[in-house]
Amino acid sequence: MNKITSKKTAPKLNKLQKCLTGIKGFDEITEGGLPKNRTTLISGGAGSGKTLFGIDFLINGAVIFKEHGVFMSFEETPEDLYKDVASLNIDLKTLVSQKKIVLEHVVLERKDVQEIDFNLEGLLIRLEHAIDSVNAKRVVLDSIESLFAGITDNGILRLEIKRLFAWLKKKQVTAIVTGEPEHDLYTHHGMEQYISDCIILLDKRVDEEISVRRIRVIKYRGSNHGTNEYPFVIDDNGLSIIPITSAALDQPGTAKRVSTGIASLDKLFKGVGYTRASTILASGTAGTGKTSLAAAFAIETCKRGERCLFLSYEESAGQLIQNMKSIGFNFEPLIKKGLLKIISTRPTYVGLEKHLLDLYKIIEEFKPKSVVIDPLTSLIGEGSPREVHSMITRMIDVLKTADITGFFTSLVSSSAQNDTSGEIGVSSLIDTWIVVREFFLHFWAWAKNPADVLYFPVIYSQQLRQPHHCNLIN
Repeated sequence: MNKITSKKTAPKLNKLQKCLTGIKGFDEITEGGLPKNRTTLISGGAGSGKTLFGIDFLINGAVIFKEHGVFMSFEETPEDLYKDVASLNIDLKTLVSQKKIVLEHVVLERKDVQEIDFNLEGLLIRLEHAIDSVNAKRVVLDSIESLFAGITDNGILRLEIKRLFAWLKKKQVTAIVTGEPEHDLYTHHGMEQYISDCIILLDKRVDEEISVRRIRVIKYRGSNHGTNEYPFVIDDNGLSIIPITSAALDQPGTAKRVSTGIASLDKLFKGVGYTRASTILASGTAGTGKTSLAAAFAIETCKRGERCLFLSYEESAGQLIQNMKSIGFNFEPLIKKGLLKIISTRPTYVGLEKHLLDLYKIIEEFKPKSVVIDPLTSLIGEGSPREVHSMITRMIDVLKTADITGFFTSLVSSSAQNDTSGEIGVSSLIDTWIVVREFFLHFWAWAKNPADVLYFPVIYSQQLRQPHHCNLIN
């Protein structure tokens, strides 16, 4: 009698294996890196970062993941590559001397790229020797246009490209080939984009006189991935990508409070101050005391023995220290103790992405419990409203994820005092919103000149996400 089972076991699907690149942000948007033991096409124009992407991939593989690599260049010599990455604090030469990375420079003569007898056999022999010499698991070919520059017959071209990709797959290496887009194609020939398992597009553009870099995953067989354009930067540590959805809305709530640094302002919040790890926005016209409120909060943070980072976009550190000292806020002892760090920079010096990446790095190194940004509105002119909003959203995500209390100031135009949003449109992202205004009082009885007026700042709090008393205080 045949045995009949009532339940059928569903076959297990083989999940696509991935190879971590170690490039900040990229492994996040690709949910694990590049397809393992397959070929990825990196497409981008001149100066977009294709070569650096490949070098980062190999260096991270050798240093972090203990996987050796081969970089085969058809354009630049090893000496050129050493010089290119030396300014980025990348010690490629040492890794080559340690036989963790092999650099191969292939010079293609005119006779090597004749269509009649074109053959990749010699190149594959040389590549195989390089791979086997260090047991490489990662390979970069830069660039595929140079390799097939003299081939115009699409039949021969497609056959040889397929042969190359199949050979790389058979060698069980995770490979990157670079190419330059042309018209609606991602390479000059257009064949590679159909054969590649993954296509990454790098783009460098100038928008309203501001240079920006973007990366997008065009294609990824067998895997989910982020489909947006993501900003990225190239700095001393190589290439870093900043995902737009850098953090989920999963920060835990807290009942802990921190003092504002001003006793009378604490009364406005039932005597206990701001919620810890929340975001505070102080907006108002020039001279109403926004920076003073921020300074009081920074000093109070340091008095608790916690570190505070103060980012100033309008005043130098020396000027800020002097101005605050004149009203009784002495920053110098706190700076000497290592509790307060002031960083002053012009918003126009770098793009929005670089500002955000610098914030990531400083937080990681300095580990503050509070961050002051004065003023947030200085970033408005550095991108479109959507880009600015996206950048500030990610900035707030970073602070909340790291359990950091953020204090932002926002400048309101003197001609638009009724617009308390601070011209930046982020009030919906803020937990506590404080509006600082100047009220003019006329002293008819005591002033010799009836036109004489006296003004003083008052504060009106719009506490968005914690219980409070709405009051005017001076």
